Amino acid sequence: MNKLTRQDLMSLEEYDQARPEFRKRVMEHKKNRLVRLNDHAALYFEDRLTMQYQIQEMLRIEKIFDAAGIQEELDAYNPLIPDGSNWKATFMIEYPDVEERKRMLARLVGVEEKTWVRVGDLDKVYPVANEDLERSTEEKTSSVHFLRFELSPAMVDAAKNGAPIAAGMDHPELSVELPSIPAPVARSLVNDLS
Repeated sequence: MNKLTRQDLMSLEEYDQARPEFRKRVMEHKKNRLVRLNDHAALYFEDRLTMQYQIQEMLRIEKIFDAAGIQEELDAYNPLIPDGSNWKATFMIEYPDVEERKRMLARLVGVEEKTWVRVGDLDKVYPVANEDLERSTEEKTSSVHFLRFELSPAMVDAAKNGAPIAAGMDHPELSVELPSIPAPVARSLVNDLS
């Protein structure tokens, strides 16, 4: 998938005008990029459009209009765009209650490395987690992680040929298996593959 460049982005003024319609389009798109593993864990699969939206929003919020600042945002978010042989996801651990969240983040150390996807009956793929910086300590994990699931050529072929895509977690404190993610999400993820 092509990385974003400055030419792909709208100016702050252009984005202000286009934002309502663009945001609506992206929110609709994101519905087919979400895999809820359970009530407290979700994979938000990223792609070029979700990252374009993220960058546009950051430029808007931070009022960034200079070339260096724009390039900094591109450098931060382009690595989250799939490369054709992988899926990239923001993994969120979601506990609304602050005390419960603190307790669970202490119990879920390493959960990001125990989250997986599987294509058909091929092996589970565990992610490369948090390539940008470490988000866990020995005492607790973070509620947000960035994951890259690297697929073999056989997995890419199987996904393109309609094999079911499963997802789950093998953590001692949180074990989940979805035998098949929803078909619209699977179709969307197949579009990430070369």
